[in-house]
Amino acid sequence: MLKWIQVVIFLVIVSAIFYLSYNIWEGRIVATFSIFVSVSAVLIGFLIFIENRNPSETLNWLLVFAVFPVLGFFFYVLFGRNYKKKKRFKEKQAIDEVAFNRVEGQRVISDYELNQMGDHQKMLFRLAQHLGNSPISFNTETKVLTNGRETFPAIIKALKEAKNHIHLEYYIVRDDEVGNEIKDILIQKAKEGVEVRFLYDAVGCWKLSDSYKEDLKRAGVQIEAFSPVKLPYIGNRINFRNHRKIVVIDGKVGFVGGLNIGDEYLGKNKYFGDWRDTHLYVRGEAVRSLQTIFLQDWKYETGEHLLKPEYLSPEILDDHFGGVQMITSGPDNQWETIKKLYFSMIISAKKSIWIASPYFIPDEDILTAMKVASLSGVDVRLLMPKRPDKRIVFHASRSYFPELMEAGIRIFEYEQGFMHSKVVIVDHELASIGTSNMDMRSFHLNFEVNAFLFRTESTNKLVADFKEDFLKSKEIDPKEFKNRSIFIRVMESLFRLLSPLL
Repeated sequence: MLKWIQVVIFLVIVSAIFYLSYNIWEGRIVATFSIFVSVSAVLIGFLIFIENRNPSETLNWLLVFAVFPVLGFFFYVLFGRNYKKKKRFKEKQAIDEVAFNRVEGQRVISDYELNQMGDHQKMLFRLAQHLGNSPISFNTETKVLTNGRETFPAIIKALKEAKNHIHLEYYIVRDDEVGNEIKDILIQKAKEGVEVRFLYDAVGCWKLSDSYKEDLKRAGVQIEAFSPVKLPYIGNRINFRNHRKIVVIDGKVGFVGGLNIGDEYLGKNKYFGDWRDTHLYVRGEAVRSLQTIFLQDWKYETGEHLLKPEYLSPEILDDHFGGVQMITSGPDNQWETIKKLYFSMIISAKKSIWIASPYFIPDEDILTAMKVASLSGVDVRLLMPKRPDKRIVFHASRSYFPELMEAGIRIFEYEQGFMHSKVVIVDHELASIGTSNMDMRSFHLNFEVNAFLFRTESTNKLVADFKEDFLKSKEIDPKEFKNRSIFIRVMESLFRLLSPLL
């Protein structure tokens, strides 16, 4: 029924456009244009209303139409149509759920392992398993890789040691020094007979040169674009991007985290300077989860079914390293998994919540949970960059600062370069590290993947890195922040209206 209503509204708007064009030709511009804008806003507002969205999201869209009557229409056409998401990814959701249950459903957790956790932590991991179809592993080694200077040498070393297969999935790949170094390794490995599959996001890599891709293809690397964008269908595809960064080598070793492939992640960009980021090395049982995520994304684009033992036999480690759980979220997920796990982490905190994110556009659930935690006496801190890379998002993020600080939340701005880490730590023992920002785009629109850690050495390293980052940051003084100019305040409020798109 909703689809037919969408079609009718689309036809009405198309007719209105023709009518508008005719009247502009006749010189009746102002009155006709006003009618067109009014009709479009009413029709699309009605459509959003009957979709039964979250009330705050509905209100945000209506405010966008009110403030940006013309741009609002085009924003909605490009970014706002929920039914497209549901229709397009429903099949992927069903197929992925079957695959994860087949691959991961047999993993058994011992009572000894479960008894290491408190009741609230058990509840979180049960929630993660239920929503993400991926059980917790206590036989997985992890290592935090701080910044590109640790991450790229570790990835390059592992790539060079590959014997059977290499699987890569990235949002951004640059045709620059580090990008070409990795390209050359993949070409050499493909010539040696190693299977190499490379999945890149079509929008994130829109600047990646054709010659870069052709060099890989000629060498035998299987390279595919995730959700290619074609102009006639731009509204269907541009919004749901694959923001994941995954490397799996021989099914034994994996990498996941915040760094894409590019020189700026090594601090070589003059504007950003030092690039502060966090990645994770993974060895053992949880690599199978990362592998399954990649293989299902690959299947979605290529139709190739690869859930085979040679890809799904990780190294079995006898030692206990703490809990590790790989969780995905995306438009193919009914429950906005990572957002709900963030929410569960925040409300379960007893002592502290430390959040690092380059972008902070929370929805009402996360915002309320953070404020309530702080008002309850929990040490809540938010670490963000002082220097923006996306000015609209930067100013929209800062619009939330006054109410956060009023609730007692401490906000730190990283001053030694650009802060791009995506890390949440609760009570110094439960952590999340991955690709998901603390924003609506990551919560509702992007394909993301995070590693959730419990009492691992990596968790301790993340805490130590946070403490170091605080020393390189300046805490925002609430009184000083109130004195920012009226122009800046207006910009913050204006860009906050665009929250559904950010």
